[in-house]
Amino acid sequence: MSDVLELVDVSVVRDGRALLDEVSWSIKEGERWVILGPNGAGKTTLLNVASSYLFPTRGTVSILGDRLGKVDVFDLRPRIGVAGVAMSEKLPKRQTVLQTVLTAAYGMTATWNEDYEEVDKDRALAFLDRLGMTEYTDRRFGTLSEGERKRTLIARAMMTDPELLLLDEPAAGLDLGGREDLVRRLGRLARDPLAPSMIMVTHHVEEIAPGFTHVLMIRQGKVLAAGPMETELTSRNLSLCFGLPLVVERNGQRWTATGLPLK
Repeated sequence: MSDVLELVDVSVVRDGRALLDEVSWSIKEGERWVILGPNGAGKTTLLNVASSYLFPTRGTVSILGDRLGKVDVFDLRPRIGVAGVAMSEKLPKRQTVLQTVLTAAYGMTATWNEDYEEVDKDRALAFLDRLGMTEYTDRRFGTLSEGERKRTLIARAMMTDPELLLLDEPAAGLDLGGREDLVRRLGRLARDPLAPSMIMVTHHVEEIAPGFTHVLMIRQGKVLAAGPMETELTSRNLSLCFGLPLVVERNGQRWTATGLPLK
């Protein structure tokens, strides 16, 4: 398998502080990764590097075979699907759900005078159906619930047939029902052999969908563990990552983490 993403000794420094500190990490085609870590660990910074929207201060980054700094990012970015809060804030609230997904076909956030073909509309409708949004196509994006917005954003990220899909805390802000519905749909996507390589940022192991294969744990900009879920998602590693005693358990295809009782 070829490397979809490769970071070698990558550091991102801002105002004298290392947001990422000599991170080396690689993802191969077909892998589905979860990035775990506390607030301020560097998760979103790492995702921004992976999306080509942030260049490292030091080190090298290769995305889909092209090295940052030696490739036109405007050619690279359409090959990367991104769904997260930052993208949600860029999208006009007045647009319909269908328009919100369709604009991704032209690499835009708002409709202008584009002439969408039927194949574009059929593709957008197919992804919305896959995410359970068929009944919402004519709703304005700004009127959606948090869970409905998250599902719309994932459909939008899939619109360009990306080779790498990046999900920044897709379950954040959802209630239990919304989270479980999203996890179920992400699990279906992650198990699809035709789906792109995936990276999902989260704080909670309960949000890891079945089908995700690998985990990277990061704390204070440094990688603490990286590898297959079965060997690296351990109580010891998670405790080091979050800085308190935690117990990780697996029940079927799902994971849970609980703190040890105080003595």
